[in-house]
Parts: sequence; structure tokens; C-alpha cells
Amino acid sequence: MAYTTIDDPSDYFNTKLYTGNATNPTTISGIGFQPDWVWTKGRSTAEGHRLCDSVRGATKDILSNTTSVESTNAIGLKSFNSDGYVIGNSNGYNKNTETFVSWNWLAGTSFTNDASGTGIGTIDSTGSVNDTAGFSIVSYTSTGSNGSIKHGLSTAPSMIIFKRRSGDTENWPVYHQALGNTHFIKLNSTDAQSDSATRFNDTSPTSSVFTVGTSGDTNGGTSPFIAYCFAEKKGYSKFGSYKGNNDADGPFIYLGFKPAFLIMKETSGTGNWAIIDSTRSFHNVGNHTLASNLDDREDQFGGGESVNGGSNKIDLVSNGFKIREASAYNNGSGDDYIYMAFAENPFVTSTGIPTTAR
Repeated sequence: MAYTTIDDPSDYFNTKLYTGNATNPTTISGIGFQPDWVWTKGRSTAEGHRLCDSVRGATKDILSNTTSVESTNAIGLKSFNSDGYVIGNSNGYNKNTETFVSWNWLAGTSFTNDASGTGIGTIDSTGSVNDTAGFSIVSYTSTGSNGSIKHGLSTAPSMIIFKRRSGDTENWPVYHQALGNTHFIKLNSTDAQSDSATRFNDTSPTSSVFTVGTSGDTNGGTSPFIAYCFAEKKGYSKFGSYKGNNDADGPFIYLGFKPAFLIMKETSGTGNWAIIDSTRSFHNVGNHTLASNLDDREDQFGGGESVNGGSNKIDLVSNGFKIREASAYNNGSGDDYIYMAFAENPFVTSTGIPTTAR
């Protein structure tokens, strides 16, 4: 298979830092594109992780640290524009004098799939997709029966995050290729991976569809769902796993790029998710960490800059990341971890030029 290196990952993913002013409206600019998925978290304030996207509509909030269903927040993220988005004076987005981070992804091309007409999948879907960056946002209505759903990408997703939008409150199940189609993990929980045939019907995604079983958190009842799908792209994104060694000289994980965004989770035992990015942790060793399952501040725990009473010391380097502590949080002896990473720069560009190490 031929691969095309993305020379400027910021065309498709970007991190934005800003300080709230409690003004409605406030424009957040400098993203570099019109984002389709915006994940916002207060850094200095204990506010929930708020996820918005262009498929559900700008004012539709879902919180990754809760099981709550979607809500409409007219003073949250109000609209998208060509270089960012507009927010109101909701504390979760714009609390006065507090600092915030938003992680922003580009999809952009809309699609609608009538499964009975196209023969692709068995459940209708709509969404937005960017095949170059390997990202799609998929909306579907559950049936309660095993089924398959078009994701819009040309290659099989490596990771999918699901959320039920209305009806019963449900967890955020995650499919990850390192866990396989028989196991899942929850974005909103410290739980270890679980074996379940009802989440994905023990079926891996293909180049055209992903499969859901009968579980309430992937296909229960007749409720609207949203799925965020990610296919691995060389030099831009990677979805893998590593094993801890409980040493300050921890594992080095090769990505093929310098990461701009990294989220990781222990899967063989309990523990918080960890989100680190090169914008907040702009020097090595970085440890400015937030957790998708917690509403805590960036500085709320031990180490002054991280979650779960640990410092989560990580070097983000030109071709991957290096764990720099002996900790059950990210480097327990023999423990298994999964990760999702997006690039700041590819290790080598399409013209053969290496990036500069940090």
C-alpha cells in the first residue's frame, strides 16, 4: 500500500490555549481551519471535558468524564468558523480568568448512507469524513440488533469512540485495535479492559464498516449515537500499545513523528486516562496532564501538573515518546497500556527532510 506523508499535521489537528473572559460571544481563532470536532477542558478550573462536533451541531455538549446524555448549551460552543469557533459565557468554556485548552480535528466532507440502497452496512449513517487524515464522525440510530455501519474512511479504523446521545445514560466504550474486537475499554472510567461480545459483536472494522452488537452503549434501543473513528496514517497518527517496566528509564515508543497530542490508558488494570500535548507541555520532560475521565484541574494532584497523584513524566521527541518514571500510572511492571497519538511533525517529511529533535 502506498502512503502519503502529511507534511503539516496542523492542517488537520491543532491544540489551542486561551483564557476565559466570561463574554458572550467570544471568538476563539488561530486554529488554522474550521474544526469539526472540538474537545474543550478547563486547565485551572474543575470543569468537565466538553466534546462538540459539526455533525451533531455546535451547541450540543457531551461530557467524556460522565455517563450523561447529550445536552444543548446555547452559551457553550455556539458556532464554527473558518479559523476556529465562537463560545458563549458558559463556565465550561469561558469562565472568567481561568485557563482552557481545546483539541481540534478537521473532518469536513459530509456523507449520508442509506444502507438498504447502497448495500454498505445494515444501519443507516450520516457523518463527516477526512480520509487524508483518517478521521470521521459518524451519527447513527441504534436498532438493538447486531449490525454494521458505514464509517466513510477508505481503511479500517484503528480506534473508535462511541457515545449514546439520548435515552439511557451509558458509558463511552472504546474499540482499540491493540485490544481486538472481543474487548473494550471506557473513556469515562478507570476500569481495565473488559471482554464483551455485545459491544462489537466480536467483529473488527473493515475498510467500509464497523460492527456493533446489542449492548446499550453501542447499539441499545432506538437512540441516536455518535462515533468518532480514527484510521492510522503514517507520519500523522498512531494507535498502539506498550508494556511498562517500572523503571525511571521507561519504554520508548516509536511513532514515526513528534507527537502533538497523546492519550494513554492502562488496560491490564485500573487507572486514569492521561492526556498530554506539546502545547501545554512545551519542554521536556513534560507532565502537564489531564484525564478524560475526570473533571479535575491540571494542577490538582501530586507533582503539581498531573492527575492521579503521579507526575506522568514523558519526553515527547522527534520520533515518538519516552516514559521517564517508574509509576503504576504509566509504567507499571509488566502492565499493558494503549495510546492514541497525533503528530506535531512527521519524523521525515515527504521530501525526505528530518524534523528537528526537541
